[in-house]
Amino acid sequence: MRSGSASRRCFGLCLPITGLNEGGRGGYCAGMRLFDTHAHLDGFAAEGTVEAVLARAQAAGVARICAVGSSEASNECVVRLAQAHPDILLAAVGYDRDQVEKRPRLDRLAALAQEPCVVAVGEIGLDYYYSTETAPAQRTLFSKMLAFALERQRPVIVHSREADDDTIAMLKEFSIAWKKSFHTVEKSGPGFPQHGKNQPPVSTAWKKVFHGVEHPPPPGILHCFTGNAAFADQLLDLGLMISFSGIVSFNNAGPLREVAQEIPEDRLLIETDCPYLTPAPFRGKVNEPAYVRRVAEVLAEARGVEATALAEATFANAQRVFQWEGNR
Repeated sequence: MRSGSASRRCFGLCLPITGLNEGGRGGYCAGMRLFDTHAHLDGFAAEGTVEAVLARAQAAGVARICAVGSSEASNECVVRLAQAHPDILLAAVGYDRDQVEKRPRLDRLAALAQEPCVVAVGEIGLDYYYSTETAPAQRTLFSKMLAFALERQRPVIVHSREADDDTIAMLKEFSIAWKKSFHTVEKSGPGFPQHGKNQPPVSTAWKKVFHGVEHPPPPGILHCFTGNAAFADQLLDLGLMISFSGIVSFNNAGPLREVAQEIPEDRLLIETDCPYLTPAPFRGKVNEPAYVRRVAEVLAEARGVEATALAEATFANAQRVFQWEGNR
């Protein structure tokens, strides 16, 4: 595992925030600027509480949120929200693994992806935790989403649970193609493997004309990371960013915090994955973007750095992976 950065264990001045201050732990560090890279806001939209949720996030130091879709309805919702709140929201659209039986419409997704507020393709990926019966269909959909992202040079936001080998196999192909896509290329042949690690590889023929892109942006994010050091190293080798959620604050997450200590600073991201996975000490409450501050605090303590420094580093990392300079 690569070594992360380490310095002082100092967390700065904290100010109380109404409704987020419990047991003396509330508040935000003065000057902290946070980027929640993965939030599901469609539930809040259905409840009519988005404005209140965003106000609490801004009060807690959250400057940007990526609102993530995963289905036709949620994709349309997050784009509408990002268009209505351009001062704080960006959007990601995609079809996740639970859409395999719903015949997702790529034409509609393509139209949404053209909107300036859309900075990534996601949430997409593989999940074999509950059943492996849909694994082939999941891989087919994941392959289509990777090809969709590559065609538009949009990074991917990837979910992976109990599917490490297939996730790495498919992201390896995507990572290679991603780097080549930042040159002038002519592509022929099929796109990505759909059959997993132990099936015959799918080759892709390329014709390259280099035009000076020396360091393309990261190809994507493995969101809500809960894996081990070996999985993290494989993802880092492919150029991906690794994002941690409130799970890192759980009492039984000691091994995960050990992995988080070693992620290079320039590859680290934070998220809430709200409304799920509320961090301690707020367990039992509905998660929301304001709580990404707590994720930053826990990671900073684990890594021995100031929370404000970690917040700035992860904000810059999010800007880089989303190819966003703050002008849209």
